[in-house]
Amino acid sequence: MELAYIPSPSRGVIHLGPIPLRGYAFCIIIGVFVAVWLGNKRWLARGGRAGTVADISVWAVPFGLVGGRLYHVITDYELYFSEGRNWVDAFKIWEGGLGIWGAIALGAVGAWIGCRRRGIPLPAYADAIAPGIALAQAIGRWGNWFNQELYGKETDLPWAVRITSSLDGRVPGDYHPTFLYESLWCVGVALLVIWADRRFQLGHGRAFALYVAAYCAGRFWIEYLRVDDAHHILGLRLNNWTALIVFVLAVVYLVLSAKKRPGRETVVEPGADDSATDGAEAEADAEADKSTETAAEDAKAEDDKGKAEDKDPAESESESGAESTSQSASASESAGKKS
Repeated sequence: MELAYIPSPSRGVIHLGPIPLRGYAFCIIIGVFVAVWLGNKRWLARGGRAGTVADISVWAVPFGLVGGRLYHVITDYELYFSEGRNWVDAFKIWEGGLGIWGAIALGAVGAWIGCRRRGIPLPAYADAIAPGIALAQAIGRWGNWFNQELYGKETDLPWAVRITSSLDGRVPGDYHPTFLYESLWCVGVALLVIWADRRFQLGHGRAFALYVAAYCAGRFWIEYLRVDDAHHILGLRLNNWTALIVFVLAVVYLVLSAKKRPGRETVVEPGADDSATDGAEAEADAEADKSTETAAEDAKAEDDKGKAEDKDPAESESESGAESTSQSASASESAGKKS
């Protein structure tokens, strides 16, 4: 008895006049915004300037998109360059096909260029942006749902995804939603990195290395569930081998980095502390000026009060009498005018 399943969208694109709005592209764009937003918060917490993460992302994101597409096209070249295929499709990134391995590798090159232009250490930037990248992947995986791709083996579980498309060799049916598994795993990776960074004060690229290792661990078993066509080496899918190798490299970096450079960077962006100090000093000066003004006003009020109290009682009485006489004269004059 079929209890439930995850339906697939009837289509992955809607048209606003001549403009196509694609679910896959929206997921990528939203993921990038989330990564930059969280990265900026973490960068500020480390002592950096606001806007630095976004400025460097201007370099990292385009490089990452190109790298992700290159990895996909190279590892699945038969989809674009075999007989009956159109090589122009290799440029249609909106139809899906981004390899995270290539995106991270070439995206790191773009980030390195951006960091170098601002005199910022790349490892510190990578640590700040790591959880955001994991969340971006979690959001981006839903683009595969819009395209009805990257699903796993057939299953009758209540959270199976129902594939209805028969394009590119797809067979309609209910399958493991590997896009969902990876999305949830990436959320867990982001939370793990944030917790570990607070608990152990990770620095010099170790938070990023932890993200890479944790992601690879999950990608290995999720990749094992997938049934889409892929190259196999010694019985394992190519991406399984990639995940295994990258996992080992990330763990080795974690261990060696902790031994050679313990702790974390004290300064992540040159000049950021100076500007913060200048701002604090300006604020302190303004407070001091305000306090001086208040003190002067209080002193003046006290002085006036003292003068009033020091007046001779006879003089005060004389002044009161004169004031009373003046008031009586005014009253008499007013009465005369009325008569």
